[in-house]
Amino acid sequence: MMPHTIEIVCPPELMLSLNMNTQELAQRVQRDAAIALFREGRLSSGLASQWLGMSRVHFLLMAMEAGAELLEDTDEDFRRETALL
Repeated sequence: MMPHTIEIVCPPELMLSLNMNTQELAQRVQRDAAIALFREGRLSSGLASQWLGMSRVHFLLMAMEAGAELLEDTDEDFRRETALL
């Protein structure tokens, strides 16, 4: 399957204020999108790591550094676990 390309229009002032070239910004946006979609539960860590071209472990460490929680317990999970005590 052919990859899709998404175009984002950025004014020159934005690029100057970020002090990034287009490749650096594209990589940043892709990384941040992968982490955000993973945090929302819309993208698996395996697919996110594949999209970014890195190992799953590397992606998970990067996502955790960005604030993603890998194991989120719901209130029901907590009640079930504490009921066993």
